[in-house]
Amino acid sequence: MAQQIVVDPITRIEGHLRIECEVDDGQITNARSIGTMWRGIENILKGRDPREAWIIAQRICGVCTTVHGLASVRAVENALNLEIPVNAQLIRNLIVGAHCIADNMIHFYILSAVDWADIASAALKADPVAASQLAQQLSPWKHNSAQEFAQVQARLKKLIESGQLGPFASGYWGHPAFHLEPNVNLIAAVHYFQALDHQRKINKIVSILGSKTPHIQNLAVGGVANAINLDSPATLTMDKLYYIKTQMDEVRDFISQVYTVDVATIAAFYPEWCQLGKAQDGNFLSVPEMPQDGKSTRYTMPGGYIHGGNLGALEQIADAHDPLFEKNVQECVKHAFYKGDWTRSPYDSDTEPDYNPGGEKGKYSWVKAPSFRDEPAQVGPVAHVLAMYAARYEPAVQAVKRMLDRIAGLARAPQSIDILPSTMGRHISRAIRTDIMKDVLADQWTALITNIGNGDYATCNTPVFPKGEIQGVGFHEAPRGALSHWVVIANGKIRNYQAVVPSTWVAGPRDAKGELGYYEKCLVGNPIADPEKPLEVLRTVHSFDPCLACAVHLIDGQRVPLGQVRVL
Repeated sequence: MAQQIVVDPITRIEGHLRIECEVDDGQITNARSIGTMWRGIENILKGRDPREAWIIAQRICGVCTTVHGLASVRAVENALNLEIPVNAQLIRNLIVGAHCIADNMIHFYILSAVDWADIASAALKADPVAASQLAQQLSPWKHNSAQEFAQVQARLKKLIESGQLGPFASGYWGHPAFHLEPNVNLIAAVHYFQALDHQRKINKIVSILGSKTPHIQNLAVGGVANAINLDSPATLTMDKLYYIKTQMDEVRDFISQVYTVDVATIAAFYPEWCQLGKAQDGNFLSVPEMPQDGKSTRYTMPGGYIHGGNLGALEQIADAHDPLFEKNVQECVKHAFYKGDWTRSPYDSDTEPDYNPGGEKGKYSWVKAPSFRDEPAQVGPVAHVLAMYAARYEPAVQAVKRMLDRIAGLARAPQSIDILPSTMGRHISRAIRTDIMKDVLADQWTALITNIGNGDYATCNTPVFPKGEIQGVGFHEAPRGALSHWVVIANGKIRNYQAVVPSTWVAGPRDAKGELGYYEKCLVGNPIADPEKPLEVLRTVHSFDPCLACAVHLIDGQRVPLGQVRVL
């Protein structure tokens, strides 16, 4: 007899998500992904000046802040066909790269590692000397000393003995699905704490260039607000740019000697999860990133559409005005709590709430269901890595080879790129993309220094809004995947605004044809060892790095208090 499992809320994500699964004979046979909040930012933006949209759009999320601000200004610039200074593109690119690296490190170590590593085992059973020696065999990382391992183990033991586990509370410790040896668990725990320090270092780049983080302040329609004056400490100077370089260099070693090594090691211990959590359609959508010219016609990192898993038939998205993207994205609300039963282009979509639950065959989520050419498409690091690999982008080809070779050596079994669209493969893909990004980031810094050295100090062009109606889309390959903001401007004011975010693409409900969303279809077939502790559900859902705050925002039509928060 089928058994129902409900995980509500899913923790270690941004936003509120409910997952319902049917389990029969130890395996998930059906699933529903339910966003339990409503996003109303689009309606707030109607009637406003397009130049201020990015400031409000950043508030869609408290984590994915820079990405929404960037997509917003790109949308307005796209509508105006506005060229921006090269310096502005490069400064934006530095923010994009730094944010991507920080976000990916946080996701793996802070949000997902405890799905794979048994922290209690690391604290109570590991030998810090043996764990240190094993870590040194895997990598030359300078902070793999026995002393550091012993210190971290002592901290963990103190937490466990106190009963105050903090971020490790409510873990499924001792679960039969944990496979790591105690010493490997301790390695993961040590690197967990080191990752916190290194994501802080890379985030300094975002805060220096963006004036603060989260919610940067330096964007503008037409460029950035960073003045460049080599003689004024109040502006962007060479001292600040070279300090940024020091932070980049420190984090580079952590990525190549720790992050990518840890992901490969865990993948080698969990080979079954390199096959579980796959969607069978093989449709992947990504967008190009890191524009190199003022009109966004040349990009460093390619993106495009892959249909049916055929890498040889990649359709690349050439630039910011390529109709391949703009003409083929739609949203469906058949199973979402919005008025009507329609599938439309985001230019013509609306976000009018209509909470009217109707079970599996009706509406059951606040998340819409996007499609590309009338079919679902998976976005995220897997999609972007596959597109870069299919485009024969050499840094991606080499990064994929390095990672697969490392996993093969540890697992003592050959590995192919086919493992990427899986639960573990999504972590592998993030590590690959971060490995690529660390080098792209360094290249963007060099390009900015060179351009300034050639005497170009321009950072912003003034936008001019025509009478009548114009529309534009701004896309960005965010850490969680293809993000796009869509704006319709009438006589200088916003008439319609829609954000189609990565977590909408993958966390959405069934579409108009009844096809499952990606969380749903990737859960089907997963094993469940203990229905009371559904660790396997968390592994697959967390592998997508959900951001339901981006997909939805909260509304309570009855104006009933939802809870009390005591500020200490």
